[in-house]
Amino acid sequence: MHADGQTRAAVVSLLVEDGPLTAGEIAERLGISPAGVRRHLDALVDAGDVELASPGFGRGGERGRGRPAKWFQLTATGRGKLQHAYDDLAGAAMRKLRDIAGEEAIGEFARDRIEGIVDGVRPVAESGSVVDTVGEIADALTSAGYAANTRLVGSGVQICQHHCPVAHVAAEFPELCEAETAAFTELLGTHVQRLATIANGDCACTTHVPLMIGDIQPSGTPVADPTQTSRKASR
Repeated sequence: MHADGQTRAAVVSLLVEDGPLTAGEIAERLGISPAGVRRHLDALVDAGDVELASPGFGRGGERGRGRPAKWFQLTATGRGKLQHAYDDLAGAAMRKLRDIAGEEAIGEFARDRIEGIVDGVRPVAESGSVVDTVGEIADALTSAGYAANTRLVGSGVQICQHHCPVAHVAAEFPELCEAETAAFTELLGTHVQRLATIANGDCACTTHVPLMIGDIQPSGTPVADPTQTSRKASR
C-alpha cells in the first residue's frame, strides 16, 4: 500500500478504536504533523467516511488558546466500508433461517453466537469482581473484532464496542444486540442498560453496568476514583 494510503488507514483505525478524536490527538499517536492528519481527515470527510462529532462533544472541551478543538468520528458510510464483504450473504441467510424456522430460531442463533464469544469469561460469582468480569467481556469482544474497551463513569462502568462486525445485519435483526445484553446481564449478575448501538447509527455500542460500593476496583487493586479512571480491554 502507498504511504499515503497506509497513513489514511491508520487514521481510520484510530477513529474505529477510540473515536471521536481531534487531529492533534491522532497526530500525536501516529507521530506525524497535525497538518498532515488534517489533510487525511479532509479527504475522508470529502469521501463521506468521516464527520465532525456533535457540537459540544469533547473530553475536556477547548485545548489551550484559540478555537475549540474539532472532534472527528466515522460516519455510517465509513463504518460500512470496514464491514465484511459477506454482509449481504449473512443477511440473506438470516432471512432464510427466519422463513424456515421462525423468529425463535433467530433468537436461538443470536444467543448461541454471543455465548461462543464470551465462552471462558468468568461470571462475577467466580471472578469476585464486577470490574474484572467486565474487563474479560471486553477482551472477549475485542478478540471477536469489536474493538472494545471499558471505562469507569460515575457510579458505573461502561463497555464500549467501537466496531461491530455484524452491524448491518443487526440493524435488521436486533435479536443480535438483545442477546449480547442478556449475556452480559447473566455474567455480571445485575441488570445492564444498553445506551447506544452502532446498528442504530451511534458512534459505538455502549452498555452501562451499575456498580455498588466495593465494586469499583478489580480484585486485589486499590480503589480508584471512578471519575478519573479509564480501563482499556487490552490491560
